[in-house]
Amino acid sequence: MTASASPPLHVRTWEPKESKPTVVLLHGFTQNVECWGPFADELAAAHTVIAIDAPGHGRSDHDNADLWTSADLVAATVTGSTTDPVVVVGYSMGGRTALHLALSHPSLVAGLVLIGATAGIDGNSERAERRAADERLATRVEAEPLPEFIDAWLANPLFAGLSAETACREARLTNRPDGLAASLRHCGTGTQEPLWDRLEELTMPVLVIAGRDDVKFTALAERLAGAMPAAPVQVTAIDGTHAVHLERPTATATAISAWLADALGVWSRSA
Repeated sequence: MTASASPPLHVRTWEPKESKPTVVLLHGFTQNVECWGPFADELAAAHTVIAIDAPGHGRSDHDNADLWTSADLVAATVTGSTTDPVVVVGYSMGGRTALHLALSHPSLVAGLVLIGATAGIDGNSERAERRAADERLATRVEAEPLPEFIDAWLANPLFAGLSAETACREARLTNRPDGLAASLRHCGTGTQEPLWDRLEELTMPVLVIAGRDDVKFTALAERLAGAMPAAPVQVTAIDGTHAVHLERPTATATAISAWLADALGVWSRSA
């Protein structure tokens, strides 16, 4: 396993494999490239895996990038490593970034995997409430010690299924408070333009994953699937809550591998 810096965003690349396509990992809020754990290792057994630090996270800057700009930065980072289309796996905030990437750079995305993701908040008033909540969080992360903020974030019921080991707390503590605050202000769901009406533009194979115990995102997974009539979409539920790839890394990686074989036929194709 090797680490490298590749402009414009920082990446971590697992040892290259002959099997294509490359798998690109986009993490959630407060995470970074060191947070994928055994899930990434399982995928990397057969594929080149590239994990990218989101703007404002890990060793990436571009703190003030919104989701469309983040998608452009991801595209530039990926094309600096490979000229072939890639499969993009996005979790939570990374899933929203992945949707923006698929809409703005469709030729780059051979397949899309969304874990615990949404296309945004529909109502103006609900978005305004979330934007205010994100601003309160941003102010908090700027004002208090980062360990206190991370502990409070991980106490969210969404992450109840994470253990001390799988929560990747130490890796989260390497993020910068100002970067996290900027991410909340520019990439939070309160700021995001909802994409539901644009999902019909997507035509690449899509796998939507949610934890069975994550009621909200299980419903959103079904809604995402229904909003992509032009794309071959599969919805998969895995035992767990919001971060099923951390809670159940083998089950989640196995589900993605099976989908890759079925949707893209990657196991019978080599470089």
